[in-house]
Amino acid sequence: CSRPQKVCLCPFLPIHPLKVSTCLYIIQHPAEESRVLRTVPLLAACLPPDKCKILVGRRFSEDRYPELAAVCRNPNTVILYPGAEATNLEEVAVMSSRPSVMIIIDGTWSQAKDIFYKNSLFRLPKQVQLKTNISSQYVIRTQPTNTCLSTLECAAVALTIMEKNKSIQETILRPLQALCSFQLQHGAQIHHSKEHLLKNGLYDKPMPKNKRKLRRMELLVNNVKI
Repeated sequence: CSRPQKVCLCPFLPIHPLKVSTCLYIIQHPAEESRVLRTVPLLAACLPPDKCKILVGRRFSEDRYPELAAVCRNPNTVILYPGAEATNLEEVAVMSSRPSVMIIIDGTWSQAKDIFYKNSLFRLPKQVQLKTNISSQYVIRTQPTNTCLSTLECAAVALTIMEKNKSIQETILRPLQALCSFQLQHGAQIHHSKEHLLKNGLYDKPMPKNKRKLRRMELLVNNVKI
């Protein structure tokens, strides 16, 4: 896990990489590389190298990324990105020919949105989303809403659905739970979602002057899906 011995997460990783048929392509925003408490390295440590491929960048053209372009054109590829055009992954997974490749964008919501809409390649695969009410266990980082999940958590839930194996989720989440536990023991604070803080009058930052951002906060308070 490349962490100091005192907070080593290796005992919480699977002894052998999980055997999965699905290949993940993690499209990582460059800003994520500098974050100390990232979840993607933990995800990669749980899977075989050929089943978890990480590409870092903002723009992905067909000329520079021919392998990715071929993946995006593969009918068995899906991209995990919620929205009106997205199909629930559970519905896709029950089909006889289940997806063999899933693309997941790793970054903040605004970074993920920028990557998704400014790269035409990512609108070629079938768009899917997770229909889940579980709360994020990544409690040392603030999420927009109570049900927003980290990249590792999204991958864990998605692989469980696609592989039809509930133990996958438990195995992948174990190092994340240990990471949060270690951080809390060493002074970190539990981060409630922005939705929780706003609804309970605990949001202590200045309200944005930008009308679009202010509108998003109003939607969070009123429990409107954004």
